[in-house]
Amino acid sequence: MKIGISDISYCEPDKFITSDDIEKDLSRIYEKLKLPFGRIEMQTGIKSRGVYPNKLPSEIASLAAKKLFAKEKIKTEEIDLLIHASVCRDFLEPSTASVVHNNLKLRSTCLSFDLSNACLGVISAIQVASDMITAGSIKKALIVTGENSYPLLTKTIDTLLNESSMTRKSIKKYFANFTIGSAG
Repeated sequence: MKIGISDISYCEPDKFITSDDIEKDLSRIYEKLKLPFGRIEMQTGIKSRGVYPNKLPSEIASLAAKKLFAKEKIKTEEIDLLIHASVCRDFLEPSTASVVHNNLKLRSTCLSFDLSNACLGVISAIQVASDMITAGSIKKALIVTGENSYPLLTKTIDTLLNESSMTRKSIKKYFANFTIGSAG
């Protein structure tokens, strides 16, 4: 049995934030700790990252899926399984997939669940969907993501600016937070 990806779609970020923008926001702590500007881009290779300042993961995922359905190659009534394969969620319970399911007005018999596996979430979802198709449980699956790094990014900046005991050593653990991306 051949299994493949029928189509793909995405949701453009609402805003882009450069590494320079982040460092400007952090200028007070950079000056206090005598940190060289340009270090985020130098250490991560990231010039800018897209974010969704006012969207929940379910909204991001739903917008991307609606663009997919607008192409009219795939119809909502054909979907047997919806997997929300993101780290970001609207809340712990109910599943973010249930919100996307409702937003897309999928059939009530369409299975849906969240599958979170860090950077491998989409790959893991593809494997699960493939296995279910091979087993004959479903015919078509829709895999969505709704990653939004904006809350983590802004919280990290606030934490760094408001932590009076921050040192050059203690700030290092926060730099990974500037590498997280957003996607839909």
